[in-house]
Order: sequence, then C-alpha cells, then structure tokens
Amino acid sequence: MPDNNKKHKAIKTRLHPRNKHNTRYNFKELIISYPALSPFVKLNKYNDESIDFSDVDAVKALNSALLKQFYSINTWEIPNGYLCPPIPGRADYIHHIADELANKNKGRIPNGANIKCLDVGVGANCIYPIIGTKEYGWSFIGSDIDPVAIESANNIANTNERLKQRISIRLQENKKDLFYGVISKEEKVDITICNPPFHASAEEAASGNKRKLNNLTHKKNKLVVRNFGGKNAELWCDGGERKFVLDMIRESKKFSKSVFMFSTLLSKQSNVKAVQMALKEADARGVKTIPMGQGNKSSRIIVWSFLSANEQLDWVSERWK
Repeated sequence: MPDNNKKHKAIKTRLHPRNKHNTRYNFKELIISYPALSPFVKLNKYNDESIDFSDVDAVKALNSALLKQFYSINTWEIPNGYLCPPIPGRADYIHHIADELANKNKGRIPNGANIKCLDVGVGANCIYPIIGTKEYGWSFIGSDIDPVAIESANNIANTNERLKQRISIRLQENKKDLFYGVISKEEKVDITICNPPFHASAEEAASGNKRKLNNLTHKKNKLVVRNFGGKNAELWCDGGERKFVLDMIRESKKFSKSVFMFSTLLSKQSNVKAVQMALKEADARGVKTIPMGQGNKSSRIIVWSFLSANEQLDWVSERWK
C-alpha cells in the first residue's frame, strides 16, 4: 500500500527564488499542455503523481511538457542518445547569472535582445537559450563541436517563432578552442555560460551513469542506459571537468576586452581550488563562487572578468540601456 504519511516540501528551497520549478510538478497541468506526457505519469509509492526518471522517453516527455507550459516552446525534438537535461537546474544557472549582471547594474537585471550570452557547448537540446530568451529577453550564441548537435539546436531555434531572431548557432570547428572561431573580432558578449563535460573518460562516464541509474531504480543494472542521454562530447573529455575549465580560463584572457563576464558550472568540489588558483594567476577580477543545489546534488557557478571597474561602467552605460 502507498505510504500516504510521506510529507513533501511545498517549495524546493535549494532552487533560486525566481525559478519557475521551485514547487513540485503539477502533472495535471503539464498533461493539459502536453498530452503525450500522460502515459508516463503514474502514482509512486508515496501516492504522488510522478514519472519513472530512469525511463528515457518519460524524461523527454516531461521536458517537452515543461518547455511548452513555461517557455512557450511548441516543438522540441532531440536526436536519440543526446543529452536531455533536467530543466530546473538549467533555469537556476540562468537566474543566478542574471543576478550577477544586476550586481553590476545598480541592482537591475539588464533585459532585452541587446544583452548577448554565449552558451559554450549548447548541445542538441538548446535549453539555456530557450530559458534565457524567455526569462530575460536576451539573445544567444550557441556553440558546439558536434555537427549533429548544431543541426538539432538550429532546428529548435528555427521551428519556434519566439526563438528565430534571438539565437545564433555556430559550429566550433577546432575542438581545442572554446572562444576562438565563435566570437568574431569586433563582437561583444555580455556573459558566457558553460556546462562542461563532467568525466575524464568514456569508462568513467559509464560508471557514473550506472551509479545514478542504480540509485533511481534501487537495484543493480548491468546495462548502461542513460536516462538523460548524452554523447561523448557532452559527458566527457580528456582531463575531465578540471582541464576543460582551466583551458577555458587561459583562453578567456585573450578575450578580456570582448566579454564583460565569463562563467562556468563546476560540479566537483575537488576542482574548486585549482580553478581559483588559475584565475588568480590569470589576474582575473571579480572572481566569485555561487553555490547551487537541486535535490541532493550540489554544484557551483564560477564567474570572473578582466575588465577594470571603470571599463565595466563604460560597458554598462554603452550597452545596457
């Protein structure tokens, strides 16, 4: 029999206050927005409506419903096997970054298409640009090294009227570069965001996914089935998250006058010290670590700039009107 005595928090207090997903999912409303979600919604052992988060198709259907109800996205398709990210955490990143920009703008979040955000590794799902254009009206550049991901993100942007004029998807042809080949010579970018590959090898990625799946299903699974999907470039790279972010810091200095503020997610606490040391060695300014949390998972955003206080004031007065 279901345990009806189980109590749930009405508000997910670890999420940002402006996050549209800081309460429990209302599956009845989601099904109205996206009827294809209905077959996946069942009562769990606590007698609550939910989905099987170990089921790839269920997770995709939930994301489609959330994107339609909250972000006015009518068409969202991604290729099989590509990353299908949890939307609440992605929204949190965007809201925290908005706060950081507000801190440089007398407490007011700069809104509108003149604010340009670069998503390094936009992926096939195009989630960050979808959220940022809806919540704050920003325009986005989405870069990726994977041509299939580029085609998918382009398709999402072009088949949703709201996104057409706000998102530019660009192929990063040199896999060793992050900003070169994406930001043009005279282009100005207000903020960069990134969700770096977490693992250092395919084997490490498979092992991590198996642990996650075992936790979701409460049993040991021999096959590696990625409930949130993910291709190699999305999940792992040589040297893992640490090397990726350290390379980003080194390259970011070359774009010190082109970008107002850089940022990246950093999932592993063990990498924080090395990243902070690298930023110090690079003479970065305004370095800040912003804690984030979703469920039992904790991570952080690292932000930095190379502009002086006066250069930042000039930037804001010229671009954030």
